[in-house]
Amino acid sequence: MKKRTFLNTVLVGGVLAGLSLPALAQTAFDGPTTGPAAAEGKSIVVLAADLKNGGILGVTNGVEEAAAAIGWDVRVLDGGGSIQGRTAAIGQAMALQPDGIVINGFDAVEQQAALEGVVAANIPMVAWHSGPKIGCDAPGGIFANVSTDAMTVSEVAAEWAMADGGDNVGVVIFTDSTYQIAIDKADRIKETIEAMGGTVLEYVDTPIADTSSRMGPLTTSLLQKYGDSWTHALAINDLYFDFMGPALAAAGIPGDGAPLAGSAGDGSEAAFQRIRAAQYQAITVAEPLNLQGWQLVDELNRAVQGEACSGYITSPALVTQEGLAKLGDSNSFDPDSPYREAYRAIWGK
Repeated sequence: MKKRTFLNTVLVGGVLAGLSLPALAQTAFDGPTTGPAAAEGKSIVVLAADLKNGGILGVTNGVEEAAAAIGWDVRVLDGGGSIQGRTAAIGQAMALQPDGIVINGFDAVEQQAALEGVVAANIPMVAWHSGPKIGCDAPGGIFANVSTDAMTVSEVAAEWAMADGGDNVGVVIFTDSTYQIAIDKADRIKETIEAMGGTVLEYVDTPIADTSSRMGPLTTSLLQKYGDSWTHALAINDLYFDFMGPALAAAGIPGDGAPLAGSAGDGSEAAFQRIRAAQYQAITVAEPLNLQGWQLVDELNRAVQGEACSGYITSPALVTQEGLAKLGDSNSFDPDSPYREAYRAIWGK
């Protein structure tokens, strides 16, 4: 495959393989414009899978900001990165008797038994990344599952690697089979790489929660196994690359050397910092985490009042070093659209 020039921008209007990317200049809000006014005096609980995950933390911050705007109380419970921790958090949430619950960053199937208790108690639930079905009426009694199109995110990351690598792309893919959406994303990355003529050297299933202990030795092992044929590392989440750099540095690989890392989600602050400094990550395909937090609160406001969900699906952005230079000191993808004002107008706030 002949190497082609790639769109080395972030939030700059352009098209990659038919996929529109957001623009740097302020754009109109493309979400809902109508909906119920704010329900007064509600309390909600955010069940965070693991607040060490930058995507989950970003969404949680957005929920807290939006809840303050709508006038609701928020309690955040951290599952701590374990199945048992998430089960315990659901039990704590039930004891608080909230008006609504936000499932933040874990698969509803994993907690099916516990969530059946939430449904039985008639507590509305909305979610971020709770499974492969995006939008309204997600499985497990979830009113709305908020996300970008995960398959689009995966395709953009894979297409970047192919465009960057030219004729000799060799990819290692990192995923976590604990989550069905992670499997689906990794599968789409693999399909896209192979369809474009690249080579998938290895498909690595390693838990996100264990990246701090696993990624160092795993990186060293992969370097020994594949050597220079390993040109790109692609993962379903930025967290994998939080712990890869030291092993690469120990092997004498510079920060902008191969294997170049690219993430199919979620656009964490740490990832932005690595990309900006050219330290072992070249791109991420970021989600508008803060906006998604506002959307979760809006969807929950619809749910508690018996209204239909909005069906809104947000758009991702390809984040590169060149694009970050245009954003000044910002280390998050926050669309330059008046989404806060739009939601406040819907809520009458």
